Amino acid sequence: MAHRETDSTTAGDVLRILIDNGLDGMARALETLMNEAMKLERAEFLGAAPHERTEARRGYANGFKPREIRTRAGALRLAVPQVRDVEEPFYPKSLERGARSERALKLAIAEMYVQGVSTRRVAAVVEALCGTEVSSTQVSRAARLLDEELEAWRTRPIGETPYLILDARYEKVRHGGAVIDCAVLVAIGVGIDGRRRVLGVSVSLSEAEVHWREFLASLKGRGLIGVRLVVSDDHAGLKAARRAELPGVAWQRCQFHLQRNVVAYVPQAAMRREVARAVRGVFNAPDRETAERASAQVAERYRKRAPRLAAWLEETVPEALAVFDLPEPHRRLLRTVNSLENLNKQIKRRTSVAALFPNEQALLRLVSAVLAETSEEWETGRIYLAMETE
Repeated sequence: MAHRETDSTTAGDVLRILIDNGLDGMARALETLMNEAMKLERAEFLGAAPHERTEARRGYANGFKPREIRTRAGALRLAVPQVRDVEEPFYPKSLERGARSERALKLAIAEMYVQGVSTRRVAAVVEALCGTEVSSTQVSRAARLLDEELEAWRTRPIGETPYLILDARYEKVRHGGAVIDCAVLVAIGVGIDGRRRVLGVSVSLSEAEVHWREFLASLKGRGLIGVRLVVSDDHAGLKAARRAELPGVAWQRCQFHLQRNVVAYVPQAAMRREVARAVRGVFNAPDRETAERASAQVAERYRKRAPRLAAWLEETVPEALAVFDLPEPHRRLLRTVNSLENLNKQIKRRTSVAALFPNEQALLRLVSAVLAETSEEWETGRIYLAMETE
């Protein structure tokens, strides 16, 4: 009953603000709704409404802390509820969504600014996102707090993961006075519950194989077990690292990237569509035996006209057929690394704003924040694969 009365009062306040101010009152209306939502969330967290006596209570309200956030509706002055005498910390979920990646992005830009490598464009972004007053002390303190949070996420336990999907991308980082490409390795897993998770991320300037081996070893060290299939493109160094760290595990080479790579071995432009259709026919076969037979026929077809193409097809196409050993409903989602495509778009949307990272840690911070938020959405969203079909 108390909640209904509160809801009614809040709705009335919001309507009055909009009636009196029209669209100019959107920020104030949103402030009112957000503040009330956070108070209700605190009451649910504590197991008791304000001043309510109940044995279910888990702690006590402890006032509010002011916070200003910027939204499309304008700046919101919020009163974030605080608690005391509780076993675990409380922070409103409504402020968590997108908060880590936004903080990481601001820090990456601010670090460039305070290190004297900013351009007018960077300075303008700092002013828009962080305010004009940005000191190295403020940046260091904020970075330390966020790094602790993200390190806990990157080192959390993993557990049994039948399907492992790996990919790499590159971002520009300032290093030793030069701008170089820095490798970002990402691992996604599908657990025994059928849900996707971002298992980990690593950023390094090291050699490809060394980086991949250290990354895979770190996943195993966090409890990664039960891997039955690894899906990836043919990244340099990954093959050797995978064999060393995950011996005996089947590998599915990304069919999409393989089809794109075949163009380099087709001797005439007029043959490209024909070859692409032939390779696609192999991948769309109903079973492995049919696919292997079709693969051999395609290679033989081009033996005389394009011997280099035929040799490449014989060597690479079998690497993309491991998916046929899986249950049929799983094949479509695991025959490529396309499940990472949307994820890479989200990362790029953030990193493109920073454009150039001042160091590896700034890049790792931002990418980790984006991946952590995405992983949480996946883990609480729909089932990705029905594992009972195995």
